[in-house]
Amino acid sequence: MTGRYAVIMAGGKGERFWPLSTSKHPKQLLALVGDKPLIAQAVDRLEGIMPPENVFVVTNADLIDATREAAPQLPPENIVGEPIGRDTAAAVACGGALVKAKDENGVFAVLTADQVMGDLDIFAATIGGGMDLAEKNDILVTIGIQPDSPSTGFGYIESGEIFQTVRDVEFRKAIRFVEKPDEETAKQYVETGRFFWNAGMFIWSIQALEKAFGAHCPEMLDLMNTLSGYAARGEIFQGMEATYPNLGKISIDYALMEKADNIVMACGTFMWDDVGAWPALEGHFPQDAAGNTVIGTAETLGAEGNIILSKDRLTAVIGVKNLVVVQADGVTLVCPKDRAQDIKQMVLKLREQGGYQELL
Repeated sequence: MTGRYAVIMAGGKGERFWPLSTSKHPKQLLALVGDKPLIAQAVDRLEGIMPPENVFVVTNADLIDATREAAPQLPPENIVGEPIGRDTAAAVACGGALVKAKDENGVFAVLTADQVMGDLDIFAATIGGGMDLAEKNDILVTIGIQPDSPSTGFGYIESGEIFQTVRDVEFRKAIRFVEKPDEETAKQYVETGRFFWNAGMFIWSIQALEKAFGAHCPEMLDLMNTLSGYAARGEIFQGMEATYPNLGKISIDYALMEKADNIVMACGTFMWDDVGAWPALEGHFPQDAAGNTVIGTAETLGAEGNIILSKDRLTAVIGVKNLVVVQADGVTLVCPKDRAQDIKQMVLKLREQGGYQELL
């Protein structure tokens, strides 16, 4: 039987969770939800689907040691680091090279390190069913999540006719990928029943990926082939050092998914949360009678609907509503919940000003 593998992309900075998430200890290394770092949870989810030696992690070069510590069940050599970030197409090509060096006929899933999932039996059936199809067909499988609300925070996939049902999971032909919509458009999408959230997870064979890269993004085919040669010699790091500085930055969505015509979408019905910013934590922690989500040590007086994280010291919050208040590593953040996405802009501003590097 064809070998089955997974590549977990773990190169994100998680800037929307600053100041808890920093470049030296980003979101995927935090136990934001649950008692393990998100990367460890991502590895644990694959138990029973494939052995640990078939799971690879592509992270940043300076996070290799911390990632190996967070996911000790993986062979250390399976955790590799990019010297510079070149977006998700390069990370996929690198992961494909690692799989190809081990098994030229392999099928692999591309997953992310910073999402929270439940209903793991359904997740396993979705991955397994996608691999069943990818082994037998020249297709690119993506996973769409059944939306439970008209969210403007995700891209969407429009689905068409049923391709096949495998392991009780419905797979449909994908018609198109669309960017994050405005609220009215999102409502229309959800009402049709055809649109699913784009979860950024994929399944394909080495051959199907090579064919797609060759047709739509030859630069990434060259990268994958070059790196697989290095990986076969145990020199993947040297390969990335040699190739990455000259690469263009492009996401896998732009490189392949928005161009290919052989995409099949799994209808994901398992619990999924991309935990994109502080307000997402409200769905994972209990709230007090006034709707405050308190993580750590905090006291409130006449305060409503706030998210407060203060693990190292007492934070007192009085008479305010709908704020994010975070005390972490000598930094205090206060912002309205509806501006939590702007935290990334604050991090950029601080980086440009200089003088705060140790806090970023």
